Amino acid sequence: MKILVINAGSSSLKYQLISMTQQQVMAKGTVERIGIDGSNLTHKSGEADKVVISRPIPDHKVAIQMVLDALTDKNHGVIRSMDEISAVGHRVVHGAEQFTQSVVITDVVIATLKDCIELAPLHNPANLMGIEACRSIMPDVPMVGVFDTAFHQTMPKHAYLYGLSYEAYSKYRVRRYGFHGTSHKYVANRYAELVGKDIKDLKIITCHLGNGSSITAVDGGKSVDTTMGFTPLEGVVMGTRSGDIDPAIVPYLMDKMNMSLEKTIAYLNKQCGVYGISGVSSDFRDLHAAANDGNERARMALDVFCYRIRKFIGAYAAAMGGVDAIVFTAGIGENDPLVRQWSVQGLEFLGAAIDPEANNIRGKEQRISAAHSKVDIWCVPTNEELAIATETYELCK
Repeated sequence: MKILVINAGSSSLKYQLISMTQQQVMAKGTVERIGIDGSNLTHKSGEADKVVISRPIPDHKVAIQMVLDALTDKNHGVIRSMDEISAVGHRVVHGAEQFTQSVVITDVVIATLKDCIELAPLHNPANLMGIEACRSIMPDVPMVGVFDTAFHQTMPKHAYLYGLSYEAYSKYRVRRYGFHGTSHKYVANRYAELVGKDIKDLKIITCHLGNGSSITAVDGGKSVDTTMGFTPLEGVVMGTRSGDIDPAIVPYLMDKMNMSLEKTIAYLNKQCGVYGISGVSSDFRDLHAAANDGNERARMALDVFCYRIRKFIGAYAAAMGGVDAIVFTAGIGENDPLVRQWSVQGLEFLGAAIDPEANNIRGKEQRISAAHSKVDIWCVPTNEELAIATETYELCK
């Protein structure tokens, strides 16, 4: 069974074709600048060189057709026809409370997703464009929606409610939703598989650290709390996002910096985080280099980032009544040994200690805790595309 995984943005689209027999990526690529001058598709299959196809791509329907053409091309394709594609799995950012798990996409599901647009105005419309383009071109192929928010729908009410009037939740749907759910679910289950334990018996803290970062408490295989909230702006300090702040800061800065609400939201999302603190970059490689050269703000940005992670790890250990494992994943979590080390420094009281030598890895599945550590600490690379393909396979096999 071959599953096509689609992650559609407003002007871009990522794809992978995965053979579920070997759980192997047959081909992958990106379509960039959809509806913009200079659009192109970059396609990669196996060990072959990348193929770049530049041509006008006015909309997502044309983009999807180009993806299918690339997959079936006699020179760089990997299948004979699109009839070999058994199903399509779509990443969908927001499913609100309506979707607690992945679902086969129907007209009713489409209508519900449109109702969720106000909760994710930057992402859900693009996800829907990808879905509707695929349904138009491949009307007989099952489509599955896999939601970033679904894994977190097991959070108890005391974890997801804010200290607002109850009407804000009951009438306007304001609550903690959480994101990166597909990644958190994958790495928690993968960790349990690696150590040969039943996830129902484990308390795991998963740290998805990238340009967008979130931490999740996974108790018995279920998300019971997570750092991102009503939007992905909440939680730890991130690449360019502020993370948690006093809400009274918003009107104060609007007045002091003479910004509209729209510009203030853009400021909090794109000009803050470690980039705003350091004044250097949101790329952690640049931050480390600057800190090593004596840039105090760059080192402070790293310290703030790791302190917030450490604080949430401690909070979630308390929330679950203990922790068996801490798992690092995503771009920074998988590839930055210093961030991993600094994020658990001071957690010895929990029984968590890193082995510096074991921790000196990048992008590899490995236990990185010291021999005497009571808490297992691991690096587990995430694979959201495989997770989406697996969810799709289970619904369509």
